Amino acid sequence: MFSARVYSVGFSRYLSGTTTHLAHGLRGSVAVILPEAEKLVPPPVQKTNQSLGSIIPTGNVVATNKLLGKSQVRFSHTDVKIPDFGDYRRETTRDTSLANQSDMSRRAFTYMVVAGMGITGVHVGKNMLVDFLSTMSASADVLALAKIEVDLDSIPEGKNMVFKWRGKPLFVRHRTNEEIDDVRSVDVQSLRDPQDDMERVKSDKWLVLIGVCTHLGCVPISNAGEFGGYYCPCHGSHYDASGRIRKGPAPLNLEVPEHSFDGNLLIVG
Repeated sequence: MFSARVYSVGFSRYLSGTTTHLAHGLRGSVAVILPEAEKLVPPPVQKTNQSLGSIIPTGNVVATNKLLGKSQVRFSHTDVKIPDFGDYRRETTRDTSLANQSDMSRRAFTYMVVAGMGITGVHVGKNMLVDFLSTMSASADVLALAKIEVDLDSIPEGKNMVFKWRGKPLFVRHRTNEEIDDVRSVDVQSLRDPQDDMERVKSDKWLVLIGVCTHLGCVPISNAGEFGGYYCPCHGSHYDASGRIRKGPAPLNLEVPEHSFDGNLLIVG
């Protein structure tokens, strides 16, 4: 089986055909006859305002290739228009041949949107940060015990009352005149933790202390010890009626919390 290209005598310039021959000697038949157009060269592209569709060649075009010879080129859908968004453009940008000249109203609108989004973002971020930090604050039951009020009329003179404040024992002592004179007659420089009695109280008769031993955190016993103040039986620390360490392993005086007086009402915290 082989094929050969046959040209007619009078029309070899315009017509070409392909015949097919079989090995059995059957008569060959013409398979395809196509008109062969002249070689078409598209006109040079000029810089004009013409659309792309107006300069694209139409019809059948024959392209010449050194390896394969002549081949037919077809162009389809040459009637498709290039998209034009002129109907959606603003008047200031409708003419594409001119430089973009945005008016001030558009820029003002853009600035307003950006500023509004920025302020909204900052406000949302601030609220998220406050909510996150609030999760680490004290709970409601802890805040309820942040302050405690004590009726001083319920504490007789010479007695020490124990209250619970922030999970710790709170000592409130109604001192006598003898106890006041005794603690103030002590040489401050001879104390392990030097501190004058008047620095530890806001009212001479009322002593307010955190009842936790400064040695290992035990709870001392009131009205006990060698100095008549407080005594820690765990390791033998002795405190006087001002809560100052006088004997034993404790290194510091008993802590005095922040407190104030409102008539006969003691407010701690």
